[in-house]
Amino acid sequence: KTVTGYTVAISNPLYKEAYFSFSGDASVSGTNAGTYNMALTAADFTNNNANFANVKFVIVDGTLEITKRQVTLTSATASKVYDGTALTKDEVTVGGDGFAASEGATYNVTGSQTDVGTSDNAFTYTLKDGTLADNYDITKTEGKLTVTALEDEVVVTITENSGTELYDGTVKTVTGYTVAISNPLYKEADFSFSGDASVSGKNAGTYNMELKPEDFTNNNANFTNVTFVIVDGTLEITKRQVTLTSATASKVYDGTA
Repeated sequence: KTVTGYTVAISNPLYKEAYFSFSGDASVSGTNAGTYNMALTAADFTNNNANFANVKFVIVDGTLEITKRQVTLTSATASKVYDGTALTKDEVTVGGDGFAASEGATYNVTGSQTDVGTSDNAFTYTLKDGTLADNYDITKTEGKLTVTALEDEVVVTITENSGTELYDGTVKTVTGYTVAISNPLYKEADFSFSGDASVSGKNAGTYNMELKPEDFTNNNANFTNVTFVIVDGTLEITKRQVTLTSATASKVYDGTA
């Protein structure tokens, strides 16, 4: 950028601009942001009119001011429903005055959000070769990455273990359960159990484990609609099959039983 020239004000109307000569360079140029003085001096001006013996040249400084470009760098904002994968958005928008032609920056966007919640879409930037930081006021703003909970129903089927024992006069026990989940994103570690997964009996009969859906609690905020379904399991103690057989005998009659 360049500023050239000057204006003249003379204290005596008899004296004219044509009466003096200029031997300096009435221009100032600059490329980078800053203030540049034209820096004329009184010695650059010479009085050429002999009718005036006391001509004084006073310089009022003029400047070229190149202001910094106001640049905003904003990483993207994005959202999605939880799906087990990280939400990323590798975009940075340049706003404000923007960068000068052929100048700019490269970006490294590292923001990531997998579970339900919101976090900054963090990024860093590096100015390209030939792009001077002093020529810019750069404002960096990080967008938001938001993951919302999955509202589709997840069915967790709890099947109580079963067992069959033959009565023998001692206590028999069946423990535990198996788990089947309708959504592969949901894991057994995502819920807790507070009941008693066991059933015991001694006498012949059928005993129910009797777990309840309330015994299970979803602990994963990524899922808001988890249903626990119980499939009953039993301990069956079967009766002992006993045959009682009286003796068979014979003899020749002898008058006694």
